[in-house]
Amino acid sequence: MVVLYVILAVVIVFLCVLLFNVARVNSSARKLGENVDWKSEEEQLQYAKSLAKMIQCKTVSENGKFDDTEFSKLRDVVRELFPIVHEKAELKIFGDDCWIYKIEGKDTSRNIMLMSHHDVVKADGKWAYPPFEAKIVDKKIWGRGTVDTKTPLFAEFTALEELLKDGFVPETNIYIGSSHNEELGGDGIPLAIEYFKKQGITFELVLDEGGAVISPPLAGMKCRCAMLAVHEKGRHTLVCRAEQGNTHTGLNQQTETPVVRMSKFISEVQSEKNLFIRKMYPEVKEMFKALCPYMPFPLKVVFANLWCFESLLVKLIPSINEQAGSMLGTTCAFNGIKGGKYDGNQTNFCEATAFLRCVNDKDQKKDIEKIVEIGKKYGIDIKDAESGNEYYKPADMTKEQFNYVKSVAGEIFPADAVSPFILPAGTDARHMTDICECVIRFAPIDIDDQQFKSVHSENENISLRAVGNAVEFYTRFVKNYK
Repeated sequence: MVVLYVILAVVIVFLCVLLFNVARVNSSARKLGENVDWKSEEEQLQYAKSLAKMIQCKTVSENGKFDDTEFSKLRDVVRELFPIVHEKAELKIFGDDCWIYKIEGKDTSRNIMLMSHHDVVKADGKWAYPPFEAKIVDKKIWGRGTVDTKTPLFAEFTALEELLKDGFVPETNIYIGSSHNEELGGDGIPLAIEYFKKQGITFELVLDEGGAVISPPLAGMKCRCAMLAVHEKGRHTLVCRAEQGNTHTGLNQQTETPVVRMSKFISEVQSEKNLFIRKMYPEVKEMFKALCPYMPFPLKVVFANLWCFESLLVKLIPSINEQAGSMLGTTCAFNGIKGGKYDGNQTNFCEATAFLRCVNDKDQKKDIEKIVEIGKKYGIDIKDAESGNEYYKPADMTKEQFNYVKSVAGEIFPADAVSPFILPAGTDARHMTDICECVIRFAPIDIDDQQFKSVHSENENISLRAVGNAVEFYTRFVKNYK
């Protein structure tokens, strides 16, 4: 009987702890308000008409070549739309067309940067409206670049133009950085960073695209979420090669050809569920901490008590939400394979390229070791590609600059939760981590699921109210930064 009482007491204490943590999470949550249109419909429409001029410039990135025709048009449009910025700012061009604008502040020793690239991907497929005509229909502007990322760029320039018109002088130097080949992972921003390093210029805060205001990442949440990427997954490319010596496969009855061995190798790597390290990184824990107050009660109990449920969640999350699952560790995709003969003899080979994205570079090294071990089973030689390994430091979330971005996002989007996260994709901002401890990837645009999916796809569009609210975000961001 005593044992039963002890067990019951333990259960009661356990439940009390769970519920106490839920209550603590609820009490710390920001109270959500109502959606706000910060600009009138007339202002929204005027912004959209100006943005349309930028969308109409076909600044498409293409591998291996740079045609300045459309990029030159965009430069002319930007000068036309933002004359005061061009009067007040110092402008440097890096590479073919990477812009770095500098507005001098009161304290010239301090710097912050706003970023958004001006190149776009091709507009293939069937569009409801021509992708470079920038049609304004149903209170939306349609066209390639409306989401990725000419709207944020337009909003940055507009905010500065309007502030400077009113005689505003920022507390710090304000930079606007925009590259012409972000979509290709190009050399624009890296060249600018070389210049900054030579000049000894560092930044307190960098704000680029990456996150946005989107539908919640977990089912059951009633609010939308302003997602601030505080980290960007690194990248590593492996070259996997299988060979077979100078012999005749048919005559010698050799069925384990390089192609067969490579196929088995890829299949095992892709099918092994526990191959890579999976865990809750600090940035992921902070994401769930921020989102927890707005979850339905059953999920709230779980995510408010990670001390108890963390191991279970690490196993379940990849099945619940693919993007959230990718934040828990390394992902691997085989994105190229070739085979045949070489050196003019009968030597056969098969070569595959594995592209890895990592959250933590130390964990990834261990993950690569596991891939190499599997490769040995099938006689696969695995080496790093010439591109090597790219890893970028997460933003320091203890910095006041991070909290500042959170606060401005909360002001402009009062109906939405504000949360950090890890971005699985790539941005120009990754290069800035060498000269800035707080690099945040957040475009202040409120987009629905269709608009989110339209990035690099068909029918890219954005609402006029989202354009206006983005202008208001950057206005407050710059005006109130101390």
